Amino acid sequence: MEQHEGRIHSIETSGMVDGPGIRFVVFMQGCLLRCQYCHNPDTWTIGKGQLVTVQELVEEIRGYLPFLQFSGGGVTVSGGEPLLQADFLLTLFRALKRELGIHTAIDSSGGCFSRRGHFFETLQMLMQHTDLVLLDLKQIDPQKHLDLTGKPNDHILDFARFLSETNIPVWIRHVLVPGLTDDESDLRKLADFIKTLRNVERVEVLPYHEMGKYKYEQLGLKYPLVHIKPPDEKTIRMAREILGAH
Repeated sequence: MEQHEGRIHSIETSGMVDGPGIRFVVFMQGCLLRCQYCHNPDTWTIGKGQLVTVQELVEEIRGYLPFLQFSGGGVTVSGGEPLLQADFLLTLFRALKRELGIHTAIDSSGGCFSRRGHFFETLQMLMQHTDLVLLDLKQIDPQKHLDLTGKPNDHILDFARFLSETNIPVWIRHVLVPGLTDDESDLRKLADFIKTLRNVERVEVLPYHEMGKYKYEQLGLKYPLVHIKPPDEKTIRMAREILGAH
């Protein structure tokens, strides 16, 4: 069954860091993870956000089509966790390919991945219309991942394996947070895992920043990393060298 309505948080019409070229970025509403460094806590709650239709988004994207295509860009669906609304994404990506013929990407942490039931059937169909997955691998150590995000990482690593099995192009992203995700041993284990995947086109190390603090204040939430500062250049270089980052 096609899902023609979905809940989004916001859109960005000229994203520069969410895939190749200039991107029209759709931020979906809802996420299962509670990452301590999340700069979009306002996307967490499932069922909120703006209700939009596939056709509304397609028509808005159509207006930017020459701009996107000239840059070698396309559409990226981010979040929140976009795969929580996989049925909507499938309908949207089918329409984008059919009507606009544009490059499609999903920015996901894989936090809701499962190889069972309707979700997996939908995901397999969705991948047929997906050109790229930006996969956020936050922490390779199971206990540290649980402490960092509130969820285990076994199914997230299995999502990475699934993408490799189906040969979907992937860019791996790792947010570098001092004291949480910058341990050299963990980085080497993450690098070893990435080497087992056959579909990784690029690895990106994203240094932690503090730009999301104000959102926690607006939402009346305590910012968990108030005493953490962005990583220094030496640590960033180390992480990029270990992970073979772009």
